[in-house]
Amino acid sequence: MQKQYYAIIDIGSNTMRLVIYLREKGGRLKEVENVKAVARLRTFLETDNTLNTAGIKRLIVTLQSFQDVLTTYELKEVVCVATATIRQAKNQEEILIQVEKQTGLSIRTLSEEEEAYYGYLAVVNSTSIPSGITVDIGGGSTEITYFEDRELIESHSFPFGALTLKEFFAKETPNSEELANLRNYLAEQFATLPWLRNREIPLVAIGGSARNLVQIDQNLKEYPLAGLHQYKMYDTDIINVSNYLTALKPEKLLKVEGLSKDRADIIVPAIEVFHSLYKMIQADSFILSRKGLRDGVFYEQLSKEMGSILFPNVLEDSIQELINDFDLDPKQILHVQYLTRRLFDYLKENGLLHLTKEDWTLLKRASYLCHLGDYIDAESSAQHTFYLLANRTIDGLMHKDRLQLALIASYKNKTIFKQFIKPYKQWFLKEEQKKLRHLGALLKFIYCLDATKRQVVKEISFDIKNDTLTITSHCVGDAKPEEYQSEKQKKHVEKAIKMDVELKFDFLRRANLQ
Repeated sequence: MQKQYYAIIDIGSNTMRLVIYLREKGGRLKEVENVKAVARLRTFLETDNTLNTAGIKRLIVTLQSFQDVLTTYELKEVVCVATATIRQAKNQEEILIQVEKQTGLSIRTLSEEEEAYYGYLAVVNSTSIPSGITVDIGGGSTEITYFEDRELIESHSFPFGALTLKEFFAKETPNSEELANLRNYLAEQFATLPWLRNREIPLVAIGGSARNLVQIDQNLKEYPLAGLHQYKMYDTDIINVSNYLTALKPEKLLKVEGLSKDRADIIVPAIEVFHSLYKMIQADSFILSRKGLRDGVFYEQLSKEMGSILFPNVLEDSIQELINDFDLDPKQILHVQYLTRRLFDYLKENGLLHLTKEDWTLLKRASYLCHLGDYIDAESSAQHTFYLLANRTIDGLMHKDRLQLALIASYKNKTIFKQFIKPYKQWFLKEEQKKLRHLGALLKFIYCLDATKRQVVKEISFDIKNDTLTITSHCVGDAKPEEYQSEKQKKHVEKAIKMDVELKFDFLRRANLQ
Protein backbone atom coordinates (compact mmCIF):
# COMPACT_ATOMS: atom_id res chain seq x y z
CA MET A 1 0.00 0.00 0.00
CA GLN A 2 1.33 3.42 -0.98
CA LYS A 3 2.21 5.63 1.97
CA GLN A 4 -0.36 8.34 2.61
CA TYR A 5 0.99 11.70 3.73
CA TYR A 6 -1.09 14.62 4.97
CA ALA A 7 0.08 18.15 5.75
CA ILE A 8 -1.33 20.92 7.91
CA ILE A 9 -0.15 24.50 8.21
CA ASP A 10 -1.21 26.23 11.42
CA ILE A 11 -1.03 30.04 11.27
CA GLY A 12 -0.99 31.20 14.88
CA SER A 13 -0.57 34.63 16.40
CA ASN A 14 2.90 33.84 17.76
CA THR A 15 4.17 30.94 15.66
CA MET A 16 3.43 29.30 12.33
CA ARG A 17 3.95 25.58 11.98
CA LEU A 18 3.95 22.99 9.24
CA VAL A 19 3.34 19.39 10.30
CA ILE A 20 3.36 16.38 7.99
CA TYR A 21 1.70 13.14 9.07
CA LEU A 22 1.96 9.60 7.80
CA ARG A 23 -1.26 7.58 7.91
CA GLU A 24 -0.60 4.36 9.87
CA LYS A 25 -2.03 0.92 9.07
CA GLY A 26 -4.59 1.27 11.83
CA GLY A 27 -5.72 4.68 10.59
CA ARG A 28 -3.88 6.81 13.15
CA LEU A 29 -1.55 9.63 12.17
CA LYS A 30 2.18 9.58 12.87
CA GLU A 31 4.06 12.86 12.81
CA VAL A 32 7.04 12.69 10.43
CA GLU A 33 7.91 16.36 9.95
CA ASN A 34 7.45 19.42 12.16
CA VAL A 35 8.69 22.83 10.99
CA LYS A 36 8.24 25.90 13.15
CA ALA A 37 8.60 29.58 12.28
CA VAL A 38 8.29 32.44 14.77
CA ALA A 39 6.25 34.97 12.78
CA ARG A 40 4.59 36.91 15.65
CA LEU A 41 1.84 38.11 13.31
CA ARG A 42 0.06 39.61 16.30
CA THR A 43 2.70 42.37 16.49
CA PHE A 44 1.79 43.48 12.94
CA LEU A 45 -1.83 44.30 13.83
CA GLU A 46 -2.47 48.04 13.77
CA THR A 47 -4.69 49.79 16.32
CA ASP A 48 -7.68 49.42 13.95
CA ASN A 49 -7.01 45.62 13.78
CA THR A 50 -5.64 45.77 10.23
CA LEU A 51 -2.73 43.43 9.50
CA ASN A 52 -0.18 45.75 7.96
CA THR A 53 1.84 45.23 4.79
CA ALA A 54 4.90 43.97 6.70
CA GLY A 55 2.73 41.38 8.47
CA ILE A 56 1.19 40.12 5.23
CA LYS A 57 4.67 39.87 3.71
CA ARG A 58 5.94 37.93 6.77
CA LEU A 59 2.99 35.55 6.41
CA ILE A 60 3.54 34.95 2.68
CA VAL A 61 7.33 34.52 2.93
CA THR A 62 6.89 31.98 5.73
CA LEU A 63 4.30 30.03 3.74
CA GLN A 64 6.61 30.01 0.72
CA SER A 65 9.38 28.52 2.84
CA PHE A 66 6.94 25.81 3.99
CA GLN A 67 6.15 25.01 0.36
CA ASP A 68 9.77 23.96 -0.20
CA VAL A 69 9.23 21.25 2.42
CA LEU A 70 5.83 20.25 0.99
CA THR A 71 7.34 19.47 -2.42
CA THR A 72 9.45 16.64 -0.93
CA TYR A 73 6.31 14.58 -0.15
CA GLU A 74 3.53 13.12 -2.24
CA LEU A 75 0.70 14.57 -0.23
CA LYS A 76 -2.85 13.27 -0.20
CA GLU A 77 -4.11 16.48 1.38
CA VAL A 78 -2.85 19.88 2.53
CA VAL A 79 -4.89 21.87 5.04
CA CYS A 80 -4.05 25.44 5.98
CA VAL A 81 -5.78 26.96 9.03
CA ALA A 82 -5.48 30.32 10.76
CA THR A 83 -6.51 31.38 14.26
CA ALA A 84 -6.86 34.59 16.29
CA THR A 85 -4.76 37.17 14.40
CA ILE A 86 -6.19 36.42 10.95
CA ARG A 87 -9.66 35.93 12.47
CA GLN A 88 -9.52 39.35 14.13
CA ALA A 89 -7.91 41.18 11.17
CA LYS A 90 -10.26 43.72 9.55
CA ASN A 91 -8.59 43.09 6.17
CA GLN A 92 -8.97 39.30 6.43
CA GLU A 93 -10.43 38.96 2.92
CA GLU A 94 -7.52 40.86 1.35
CA ILE A 95 -5.03 38.67 3.25
CA LEU A 96 -6.62 35.43 2.04
CA ILE A 97 -6.70 36.63 -1.59
CA GLN A 98 -3.03 37.69 -1.53
CA VAL A 99 -1.94 34.41 0.08
CA GLU A 100 -3.79 32.27 -2.48
CA LYS A 101 -2.48 34.40 -5.35
CA GLN A 102 1.17 34.18 -4.27
CA THR A 103 1.31 30.68 -2.76
CA GLY A 104 -1.67 28.78 -4.12
CA LEU A 105 -2.68 27.93 -0.55
CA SER A 106 -6.26 28.40 0.56
CA ILE A 107 -6.49 29.48 4.21
CA ARG A 108 -9.40 28.33 6.34
CA THR A 109 -9.94 30.83 9.15
CA LEU A 110 -11.20 28.99 12.22
CA SER A 111 -13.94 30.47 14.35
CA GLU A 112 -13.46 30.68 18.12
CA GLU A 113 -15.79 27.70 18.54
CA GLU A 114 -13.89 25.60 15.99
CA GLU A 115 -10.52 26.40 17.55
CA ALA A 116 -11.75 25.30 20.99
CA TYR A 117 -13.46 22.22 19.56
CA TYR A 118 -10.35 20.94 17.77
CA GLY A 119 -8.31 21.24 20.96
CA TYR A 120 -10.91 19.16 22.83
CA LEU A 121 -11.01 16.58 20.02
CA ALA A 122 -7.22 16.17 20.10
CA VAL A 123 -7.21 15.62 23.88
CA VAL A 124 -9.98 12.99 24.02
CA ASN A 125 -8.48 11.08 21.06
CA SER A 126 -4.94 10.96 22.48
CA THR A 127 -5.49 10.43 26.22
CA SER A 128 -7.71 8.25 28.42
CA ILE A 129 -8.90 11.20 30.51
CA PRO A 130 -12.70 10.82 30.77
CA SER A 131 -13.51 14.34 32.04
CA GLY A 132 -11.45 17.52 32.15
CA ILE A 133 -10.99 21.18 31.30
CA THR A 134 -8.75 21.95 28.31
CA VAL A 135 -6.83 25.21 27.90
CA ASP A 136 -4.94 26.32 24.82
CA ILE A 137 -3.23 29.68 25.18
CA GLY A 138 -2.02 31.15 21.91
CA GLY A 139 -0.54 34.52 21.15
CA GLY A 140 -3.86 36.31 20.73
CA SER A 141 -6.58 34.12 22.25
CA THR A 142 -7.16 31.48 24.91
CA GLU A 143 -9.55 28.59 24.25
CA ILE A 144 -11.15 26.64 27.10
CA THR A 145 -13.46 23.62 26.97
CA TYR A 146 -15.15 21.37 29.49
CA PHE A 147 -15.73 17.72 28.57
CA GLU A 148 -17.42 14.97 30.56
CA ASP A 149 -17.35 11.26 29.69
CA ARG A 150 -15.37 12.35 26.60
CA GLU A 151 -18.28 14.48 25.36
CA LEU A 152 -17.89 18.24 24.86
CA ILE A 153 -20.14 20.12 27.28
CA GLU A 154 -18.95 23.75 27.20
CA SER A 155 -16.42 25.88 25.31
CA HIS A 156 -15.28 29.49 25.29
CA SER A 157 -12.63 31.65 23.64
CA PHE A 158 -11.12 34.58 25.52
CA PRO A 159 -9.72 37.45 23.38
CA PHE A 160 -6.37 37.45 25.18
CA GLY A 161 -3.25 35.38 24.72
CA ALA A 162 0.36 35.27 25.87
CA LEU A 163 1.36 38.19 23.62
CA THR A 164 -1.47 40.46 24.73
CA LEU A 165 -1.08 39.59 28.43
CA LYS A 166 2.60 40.46 28.17
CA GLU A 167 1.44 44.10 28.04
CA PHE A 168 0.74 43.92 31.79
CA PHE A 169 4.51 44.01 32.30
CA ALA A 170 6.73 47.03 31.66
CA LYS A 171 9.77 44.76 31.33
CA GLU A 172 10.30 41.04 30.62
CA THR A 173 10.63 40.30 34.34
CA PRO A 174 7.49 41.55 36.13
CA ASN A 175 7.40 43.12 39.58
CA SER A 176 5.03 41.95 42.30
CA GLU A 177 2.45 44.68 41.57
CA GLU A 178 2.30 43.79 37.86
CA LEU A 179 1.87 40.13 38.70
CA ALA A 180 -0.91 40.93 41.15
CA ASN A 181 -2.71 43.02 38.50
CA LEU A 182 -2.46 40.19 35.95
CA ARG A 183 -3.72 37.62 38.45
CA ASN A 184 -6.69 39.79 39.40
CA TYR A 185 -7.55 40.32 35.73
CA LEU A 186 -7.40 36.58 34.96
CA ALA A 187 -9.48 35.69 38.03
CA GLU A 188 -12.15 38.18 36.91
CA GLN A 189 -12.16 36.80 33.37
CA PHE A 190 -12.45 33.15 34.40
CA ALA A 191 -15.14 34.01 36.96
CA THR A 192 -17.42 34.97 34.05
CA LEU A 193 -17.75 31.24 33.24
CA PRO A 194 -19.73 29.58 36.08
CA TRP A 195 -19.07 26.11 34.62
CA LEU A 196 -15.37 26.43 35.49
CA ARG A 197 -15.77 26.74 39.23
CA ASN A 198 -14.71 23.89 41.59
CA ARG A 199 -14.80 21.07 39.02
CA GLU A 200 -12.02 19.08 40.75
CA ILE A 201 -10.98 17.41 37.48
CA PRO A 202 -7.72 17.57 35.48
CA LEU A 203 -6.69 20.76 33.72
CA VAL A 204 -5.35 19.58 30.34
CA ALA A 205 -3.08 22.11 28.65
CA ILE A 206 -2.29 22.33 24.93
CA GLY A 207 0.26 24.37 22.98
CA GLY A 208 3.81 25.67 23.06
CA SER A 209 3.66 27.56 26.36
CA ALA A 210 2.36 24.44 28.15
CA ARG A 211 5.15 22.35 26.57
CA ASN A 212 7.74 24.85 27.77
CA LEU A 213 6.32 24.82 31.31
CA VAL A 214 6.59 21.03 31.39
CA GLN A 215 10.10 21.00 29.93
CA ILE A 216 11.31 23.47 32.58
CA ASP A 217 9.69 21.42 35.35
CA GLN A 218 11.28 18.21 34.06
CA ASN A 219 14.72 19.84 33.88
CA LEU A 220 14.44 21.30 37.38
CA LYS A 221 13.51 17.86 38.72
CA GLU A 222 16.04 15.99 36.54
CA TYR A 223 13.09 13.88 35.45
CA PRO A 224 14.31 10.43 34.37
CA LEU A 225 11.66 9.51 31.76
CA ALA A 226 11.49 10.79 28.20
CA GLY A 227 8.36 12.35 26.71
CA LEU A 228 6.03 15.26 27.42
CA HIS A 229 2.60 13.94 26.41
CA GLN A 230 0.43 13.13 29.46
CA TYR A 231 3.04 14.47 31.90
CA LYS A 232 1.41 15.38 35.20
CA MET A 233 2.09 18.37 37.46
CA TYR A 234 0.39 19.85 40.52
CA ASP A 235 -0.33 23.30 41.95
CA THR A 236 2.98 23.48 43.82
CA ASP A 237 4.94 22.49 40.68
CA ILE A 238 3.42 25.36 38.68
CA ILE A 239 4.17 27.81 41.51
CA ASN A 240 7.78 26.59 41.78
CA VAL A 241 8.41 27.09 38.05
CA SER A 242 6.78 30.53 38.15
CA ASN A 243 8.87 31.63 41.16
CA TYR A 244 12.02 30.29 39.52
CA LEU A 245 11.41 32.24 36.30
CA THR A 246 10.27 35.52 37.87
CA ALA A 247 13.42 35.60 40.01
CA LEU A 248 15.69 35.53 36.94
CA LYS A 249 17.11 38.50 35.07
CA PRO A 250 16.17 38.70 31.35
CA GLU A 251 19.58 37.54 30.16
CA LYS A 252 19.38 34.48 32.45
CA LEU A 253 15.83 33.74 31.31
CA LEU A 254 17.08 33.17 27.76
CA LYS A 255 19.35 30.39 29.01
CA VAL A 256 16.77 28.39 30.96
CA GLU A 257 16.81 24.72 29.95
CA GLY A 258 13.52 23.75 28.31
CA LEU A 259 12.45 27.32 27.51
CA SER A 260 12.39 28.32 23.83
CA LYS A 261 14.04 31.69 23.18
CA ASP A 262 10.97 32.88 21.28
CA ARG A 263 8.82 32.25 24.38
CA ALA A 264 11.12 33.75 27.01
CA ASP A 265 9.17 37.03 27.08
CA ILE A 266 5.70 35.40 27.17
CA ILE A 267 6.16 32.31 29.36
CA VAL A 268 5.36 34.06 32.66
CA PRO A 269 1.94 35.42 31.58
CA ALA A 270 1.12 31.99 30.07
CA ILE A 271 1.97 30.24 33.35
CA GLU A 272 -0.23 32.72 35.20
CA VAL A 273 -3.14 31.68 32.96
CA PHE A 274 -2.56 28.02 33.84
CA HIS A 275 -2.25 28.71 37.55
CA SER A 276 -5.27 31.00 37.73
CA LEU A 277 -7.39 28.44 35.89
CA TYR A 278 -6.03 25.61 38.08
CA LYS A 279 -7.24 27.48 41.19
CA MET A 280 -10.60 28.38 39.65
CA ILE A 281 -11.50 24.78 38.80
CA GLN A 282 -9.78 23.34 41.90
CA ALA A 283 -8.02 20.97 39.50
CA ASP A 284 -6.79 17.62 40.78
CA SER A 285 -3.78 17.85 38.42
CA PHE A 286 -2.28 19.68 35.45
CA ILE A 287 -1.68 17.39 32.45
CA LEU A 288 0.03 18.25 29.17
CA SER A 289 -1.38 17.09 25.86
CA ARG A 290 1.13 17.28 23.05
CA LYS A 291 -1.74 16.77 20.64
CA GLY A 292 -3.62 19.96 19.91
CA LEU A 293 -5.47 21.97 17.29
CA ARG A 294 -3.59 20.56 14.30
CA ASP A 295 -4.26 16.97 15.36
CA GLY A 296 -7.90 17.80 16.06
CA VAL A 297 -8.40 19.10 12.53
CA PHE A 298 -7.19 15.80 11.07
CA TYR A 299 -9.09 13.67 13.57
CA GLU A 300 -12.20 15.31 12.13
CA GLN A 301 -11.03 14.52 8.59
CA LEU A 302 -10.42 10.87 9.51
CA SER A 303 -13.80 10.60 11.19
CA LYS A 304 -15.45 10.94 7.79
CA GLU A 305 -13.86 7.61 6.85
CA MET A 306 -14.14 5.96 10.28
CA GLY A 307 -17.74 6.98 10.93
CA SER A 308 -16.99 8.21 14.45
CA ILE A 309 -15.47 11.45 15.69
CA LEU A 310 -14.09 9.70 18.82
CA PHE A 311 -11.66 6.78 18.84
CA PRO A 312 -13.43 4.03 20.85
CA ASN A 313 -10.32 3.06 22.82
CA VAL A 314 -7.26 5.29 22.69
CA LEU A 315 -4.95 2.91 24.58
CA GLU A 316 -5.88 -0.18 22.55
CA ASP A 317 -5.17 1.75 19.35
CA SER A 318 -1.76 2.80 20.70
CA ILE A 319 -0.87 -0.76 21.67
CA GLN A 320 -1.95 -1.98 18.24
CA GLU A 321 0.33 0.66 16.72
CA LEU A 322 3.27 -0.78 18.71
CA ILE A 323 2.36 -4.32 17.61
CA ASN A 324 2.42 -3.13 13.98
CA ASP A 325 5.61 -1.09 14.33
CA PHE A 326 7.59 -3.94 15.90
CA ASP A 327 6.12 -6.83 13.88
CA LEU A 328 4.79 -8.66 16.93
CA ASP A 329 2.82 -11.86 16.31
CA PRO A 330 -0.89 -11.41 17.21
CA LYS A 331 -1.46 -15.17 17.28
CA GLN A 332 1.29 -15.69 19.84
CA ILE A 333 0.09 -12.71 21.91
CA LEU A 334 -3.44 -14.10 22.20
CA HIS A 335 -2.15 -17.57 23.09
CA VAL A 336 0.20 -16.24 25.77
CA GLN A 337 -2.63 -14.10 27.15
CA TYR A 338 -4.82 -17.18 27.46
CA LEU A 339 -2.17 -19.20 29.32
CA THR A 340 -1.27 -16.22 31.50
CA ARG A 341 -4.90 -15.78 32.52
CA ARG A 342 -5.09 -19.50 33.45
CA LEU A 343 -2.06 -19.15 35.75
CA PHE A 344 -3.20 -15.78 37.13
CA ASP A 345 -6.68 -17.07 38.03
CA TYR A 346 -5.33 -20.23 39.68
CA LEU A 347 -2.85 -18.33 41.87
CA LYS A 348 -5.53 -15.78 42.81
CA GLU A 349 -8.29 -18.30 43.57
CA ASN A 350 -5.98 -20.48 45.68
CA GLY A 351 -4.50 -17.58 47.62
CA LEU A 352 -0.95 -18.20 46.40
CA LEU A 353 -0.61 -14.54 45.44
CA HIS A 354 -2.76 -11.55 46.39
CA LEU A 355 -3.95 -10.44 42.95
CA THR A 356 -6.61 -7.94 41.88
CA LYS A 357 -8.59 -6.98 38.81
CA GLU A 358 -6.21 -4.05 38.33
CA ASP A 359 -3.24 -6.45 38.39
CA TRP A 360 -4.77 -8.42 35.52
CA THR A 361 -5.23 -5.20 33.55
CA LEU A 362 -1.52 -4.45 33.98
CA LEU A 363 -0.51 -8.00 33.10
CA LYS A 364 -2.73 -8.14 30.04
CA ARG A 365 -1.32 -4.85 28.70
CA ALA A 366 2.23 -6.10 29.24
CA SER A 367 1.46 -9.42 27.53
CA TYR A 368 0.88 -7.57 24.25
CA LEU A 369 4.39 -6.15 24.30
CA CYS A 370 6.63 -8.71 25.98
CA HIS A 371 9.79 -9.33 23.90
CA LEU A 372 9.19 -6.19 21.87
CA GLY A 373 12.95 -5.61 22.21
CA ASP A 374 13.65 -8.72 20.08
CA TYR A 375 13.00 -6.45 17.11
CA ILE A 376 16.29 -4.70 17.85
CA ASP A 377 18.43 -7.45 19.41
CA ALA A 378 17.25 -10.77 20.87
CA GLU A 379 20.29 -11.08 23.16
CA SER A 380 19.49 -7.84 24.99
CA SER A 381 15.74 -7.98 24.45
CA ALA A 382 14.83 -7.06 28.05
CA GLN A 383 16.93 -3.87 27.99
CA HIS A 384 15.47 -2.76 24.66
CA THR A 385 11.92 -3.65 25.70
CA PHE A 386 12.23 -1.58 28.86
CA TYR A 387 13.84 1.41 27.16
CA LEU A 388 11.35 1.52 24.28
CA LEU A 389 8.25 1.25 26.45
CA ALA A 390 9.48 3.56 29.21
CA ASN A 391 10.53 6.30 26.80
CA ARG A 392 8.00 6.13 24.00
CA THR A 393 4.76 8.09 24.19
CA ILE A 394 1.81 5.71 24.47
CA ASP A 395 -1.47 7.57 24.02
CA GLY A 396 -3.82 6.68 26.84
CA LEU A 397 -1.11 5.99 29.43
CA MET A 398 0.19 8.45 32.00
CA HIS A 399 3.94 8.33 32.66
CA LYS A 400 3.76 6.15 35.78
CA ASP A 401 1.42 3.69 34.03
CA ARG A 402 3.82 3.54 31.09
CA LEU A 403 6.68 2.76 33.46
CA GLN A 404 4.71 -0.07 35.11
CA LEU A 405 4.04 -1.53 31.67
CA ALA A 406 7.74 -1.35 30.80
CA LEU A 407 8.83 -3.02 34.06
CA ILE A 408 6.44 -5.98 33.68
CA ALA A 409 6.93 -6.53 29.93
CA SER A 410 10.74 -6.43 30.21
CA TYR A 411 11.07 -8.72 33.24
CA LYS A 412 14.00 -11.14 33.03
CA ASN A 413 15.16 -11.58 36.61
CA LYS A 414 15.23 -9.74 39.93
CA THR A 415 18.68 -8.22 39.39
CA ILE A 416 17.79 -6.62 36.05
CA PHE A 417 14.42 -5.51 37.43
CA LYS A 418 16.25 -3.66 40.22
CA GLN A 419 18.52 -1.99 37.65
CA PHE A 420 15.53 -0.81 35.62
CA ILE A 421 13.52 0.49 38.58
CA LYS A 422 16.42 2.17 40.42
CA PRO A 423 15.91 5.72 39.02
CA TYR A 424 12.20 5.48 39.80
CA LYS A 425 12.19 3.72 43.19
CA GLN A 426 10.62 6.71 44.92
CA TRP A 427 7.64 6.42 42.57
CA PHE A 428 6.52 3.11 44.14
CA LEU A 429 6.02 1.70 47.63
CA LYS A 430 7.98 -1.48 48.41
CA GLU A 431 4.83 -3.58 48.11
CA GLU A 432 4.10 -2.05 44.69
CA GLN A 433 7.63 -2.87 43.52
CA LYS A 434 7.22 -6.45 44.70
CA LYS A 435 3.87 -6.77 42.90
CA LEU A 436 5.35 -5.50 39.63
CA ARG A 437 8.22 -7.98 39.97
CA HIS A 438 5.82 -10.87 40.60
CA LEU A 439 3.64 -9.96 37.62
CA GLY A 440 6.73 -9.75 35.43
CA ALA A 441 7.89 -13.16 36.63
CA LEU A 442 4.51 -14.77 35.78
CA LEU A 443 4.50 -13.27 32.30
CA LYS A 444 8.10 -14.26 31.59
CA PHE A 445 7.39 -17.83 32.72
CA ILE A 446 4.37 -18.16 30.42
CA TYR A 447 6.33 -16.78 27.46
CA CYS A 448 8.85 -19.57 28.09
CA LEU A 449 6.00 -22.04 27.50
CA ASP A 450 5.83 -20.66 23.97
CA ALA A 451 9.57 -20.18 23.49
CA THR A 452 9.50 -21.33 19.85
CA LYS A 453 6.30 -19.39 19.02
CA ARG A 454 4.60 -22.59 17.76
CA GLN A 455 1.89 -22.79 20.44
CA VAL A 456 2.79 -26.43 21.16
CA VAL A 457 1.65 -25.99 24.77
CA LYS A 458 -2.09 -25.80 24.22
CA GLU A 459 -3.27 -25.90 27.81
CA ILE A 460 -1.94 -25.86 31.37
CA SER A 461 -3.41 -27.43 34.52
CA PHE A 462 -2.45 -27.24 38.18
CA ASP A 463 -2.28 -29.36 41.30
CA ILE A 464 -0.94 -28.75 44.82
CA LYS A 465 0.46 -31.59 46.98
CA ASN A 466 2.94 -31.48 49.83
CA ASP A 467 3.58 -27.73 49.43
CA THR A 468 4.50 -28.20 45.77
CA LEU A 469 2.63 -26.64 42.86
CA THR A 470 2.66 -28.93 39.85
CA ILE A 471 2.08 -27.19 36.53
CA THR A 472 1.30 -29.61 33.73
CA SER A 473 1.65 -28.42 30.14
CA HIS A 474 -0.51 -30.32 27.66
CA CYS A 475 1.28 -30.36 24.32
CA VAL A 476 0.64 -31.28 20.68
CA GLY A 477 4.26 -31.59 19.59
CA ASP A 478 7.84 -31.63 20.75
CA ALA A 479 8.11 -29.10 23.58
CA LYS A 480 11.73 -29.67 24.63
CA PRO A 481 12.72 -25.99 24.02
CA GLU A 482 9.72 -24.86 26.07
CA GLU A 483 10.59 -27.35 28.81
CA TYR A 484 14.19 -26.14 28.94
CA GLN A 485 13.31 -22.43 29.06
CA SER A 486 10.49 -22.78 31.60
CA GLU A 487 12.67 -24.90 33.93
CA LYS A 488 15.17 -22.03 33.93
CA GLN A 489 12.47 -19.47 34.68
CA LYS A 490 10.34 -21.31 37.26
CA LYS A 491 12.54 -20.20 40.20
CA HIS A 492 11.13 -16.68 39.86
CA VAL A 493 7.59 -18.05 40.18
CA GLU A 494 8.70 -20.13 43.21
CA LYS A 495 10.05 -17.01 44.92
CA ALA A 496 6.81 -15.16 44.22
CA ILE A 497 4.47 -17.82 45.60
CA LYS A 498 6.96 -19.11 48.23
CA MET A 499 6.41 -22.69 47.11
CA ASP A 500 8.26 -25.29 45.04
CA VAL A 501 7.11 -25.63 41.44
CA GLU A 502 7.27 -28.90 39.53
CA LEU A 503 6.83 -28.84 35.76
CA LYS A 504 5.34 -31.69 33.75
CA PHE A 505 4.87 -31.94 30.01
CA ASP A 506 2.07 -34.23 28.89
CA PHE A 507 2.18 -35.42 25.27
CA LEU A 508 -0.52 -38.06 25.68
CA ARG A 509 -3.46 -35.72 25.03
CA ARG A 510 -2.25 -34.73 21.60
CA ALA A 511 -5.18 -36.33 19.73
CA ASN A 512 -7.78 -34.71 21.99
CA LEU A 513 -6.29 -31.24 21.61
CA GLN A 514 -5.81 -31.42 17.86
